[in-house]
Amino acid sequence: MPLTPTERDRLLLFTAAELARARHARGLKLNVPEATALIADTVCEAARDGLRLAEALERGRAVLGPADVLPGVVDVVTEVMVEAVFEDGTRLAAISDPFGVHPRDDRAPGAVLPAPHGVDAPLPAVTLSVRNTATVPVSVTSHFHFFEANPRLDFDRAAAYGMHLAVAAGSSTRFDAGVTVEVGLVPIGGDRIAIGFAGLVDGPLDAPGAREEALRRAAACGYLGADGTDGTDGTEEGTPA
Repeated sequence: MPLTPTERDRLLLFTAAELARARHARGLKLNVPEATALIADTVCEAARDGLRLAEALERGRAVLGPADVLPGVVDVVTEVMVEAVFEDGTRLAAISDPFGVHPRDDRAPGAVLPAPHGVDAPLPAVTLSVRNTATVPVSVTSHFHFFEANPRLDFDRAAAYGMHLAVAAGSSTRFDAGVTVEVGLVPIGGDRIAIGFAGLVDGPLDAPGAREEALRRAAACGYLGADGTDGTDGTEEGTPA
C-alpha cells in the first residue's frame, strides 16, 4: 500500500506508542521516547475522534503521571509537540506540563540547558499578511514549510513557497482566530527538500514543475490563498537577508 511520508511518520509514532502501552501495562516505568510517543499518539487519536484542540491536549496530559515514568523523565520532558489532524485541518498541538504540574529540576540529567544569550531571529526576505479564518487559534513552528501551513490561514501561498518563518529556531507564531498578523519569511536552506508537512511537495522544492504542482494540489485541497488571491490587504516584499 503506497503511503506518504506523513502517513509513514504517523504509523511510526503509533508503533512506538503501542510499545509504550504494552510496557506500561506490564508495570514498567517509561523512558523519554516511550512517554513522548504515548502522549503524542494520545493527542493524535483524540483529534481523529473529533475532539477539539483543548480537549485533545487535556486527554494527552492525563495519560501519564510522574509515577509512570523513570526518574528524571518529568524534568526533561516539559512539553510534547505533535502535528495532529483535526476536523479543521492539521494543527500543532503543544502539550505543556505533560505529566501534570509539579516541581521539577531544570538541571536533571539529560536536560537541555539554554545558552546564556538568546538566539536572534533571521532577517526576513519576504513579509506577508496572514489572516486566520478559523474559529480557533493556529500555531506554526519556526521551520514548518509555511506554504503548507493550516488551510484556514489566508495568505499568498505562492509567495510563501519554499519559505519558513523568520523566527528563532524552535519557536512558533500564534495566529488568533479572525486576526491578521504580519509575518516575515526566509528561504528554506540546505538541500531544499520538503518531506512531510501537509504532503503538498514531498520532494525537492526547486525541481522543475514542483512549485506549480504544489499550488495545484493546495488549491484542490481548499488551501486559502493558493489560487493567487489571499483575501488580505496585500503582501510586501522585503530585502533579502
